[in-house]
Amino acid sequence: MLELLTYDFMQRSLLAAAMVGGLCSVVGVFVVLRGLAFVGAGTSHAAFAGVALGYLMGWPPLLLAILFGLATVWITGWVEERGRMKLDVSIGILYTTTMALAILFIGLMKTYNAEVYGYLFGSVLSVSSDELRVIGGLAILVLGLILIFSKELYFIAFDQEMADASGIPARAIFFLLLTLVALTVVVSLKTVGAILVFAMILIPASTAYQLTHSLMTLTLYSVIIGTTTSVAGVMISAFWDVPSGPAIVLLATTVFFLSILLSPKKLKRAASAHAH
Repeated sequence: MLELLTYDFMQRSLLAAAMVGGLCSVVGVFVVLRGLAFVGAGTSHAAFAGVALGYLMGWPPLLLAILFGLATVWITGWVEERGRMKLDVSIGILYTTTMALAILFIGLMKTYNAEVYGYLFGSVLSVSSDELRVIGGLAILVLGLILIFSKELYFIAFDQEMADASGIPARAIFFLLLTLVALTVVVSLKTVGAILVFAMILIPASTAYQLTHSLMTLTLYSVIIGTTTSVAGVMISAFWDVPSGPAIVLLATTVFFLSILLSPKKLKRAASAHAH
């Protein structure tokens, strides 16, 4: 019986890690190309504030995480669109504000709640069946939207002004991208935690960027790297009894530095310089 429970527990953990790793990697391609790295950091802390409020009030934490995350990215996009403030400035303000709210909500709790900190630092080994269904549902939604609007998302990631001039509803697609980032962050909270989730959005795509010039190959490599490091990180976490979030991110970071050393782009430039 114990072996069966352990098997189910590891199966849920590995499945959650694979879904989150793949999803973060796909969304990360657009984040890296568009230069939205800081948005992921700000959104993760906003989502964690929603989780903390949920546990404080006895409301569904993931639902509030979605609401807080979406509110943050939409306000950020609206402020940038109006030209009143640069994107990194507005997200920086919301980043610190929502983190202050999270600390306030935790401080108002009458008892210590370990589950809240699971969302902060990551606890994929404790993912329940219900949480796995939520992760799967949100992952299918995000990936479905990416498949439907992939052409437009790639276009605005490279040049939003050109996309707008070409007749693409660039404003709406940009807000869609921000929404996808927010949902991806929420999906990933339980796996890698609010502190490290934006690393899993950035690192696989940045690693893949070192290895290819092709856009489709970039996306494919990113998914392979993200999924593999997430699953391997969970196995390391289970066998060596270390936190899952740091294990996943440190493994992905190691792969990133290896990609820099072995980058075909770098080797090609070196060969070209040597030839001259």
